[in-house]
Amino acid sequence: MMTLSFNLNGKETKVEINPWDTLANVLRRNLMLTGTKKGCEEGECGACTVLLEGKPVNSCIVPAAKVQGKKVVTIEGLSDNGELHPIQEAFIEAGAIQCGFCTPGVVLSAKALLDMDIMPSEEEIKQELSGHLCRCTGYVQFIEAVKLASAKLQKKN
Repeated sequence: MMTLSFNLNGKETKVEINPWDTLANVLRRNLMLTGTKKGCEEGECGACTVLLEGKPVNSCIVPAAKVQGKKVVTIEGLSDNGELHPIQEAFIEAGAIQCGFCTPGVVLSAKALLDMDIMPSEEEIKQELSGHLCRCTGYVQFIEAVKLASAKLQKKN
């Protein structure tokens, strides 16, 4: 066992882990943050996406020990005192949430994109979300949701 110390959703966190644990397993099993979904467990579907130092990563293939001293944001860290983030609001308004399994990862990838470029092109949105598999929405709603989130964030700034 080893102690992992990192910033999780804005709070300094310490947790005992096994050296072979993945970040997804630590988040779900040790820290009870089940918004991070486990899909393929091979880094192919995007369901387990979290932000590591602001960049989307497939937490199912990231060794937990690699986040030592780093900043991780999960879907649970996006809302503020129970108030949804504008990206989350946009996904609801655009009908981009069906079963909800892939949604947390897609939302976090959208956040990473909008943090880099508040007005991405449709092509940039498609490229950023290309690592996510969804069996419910058909992807059009995701693109519309990111465009709507972009408009919301521009108004807010």
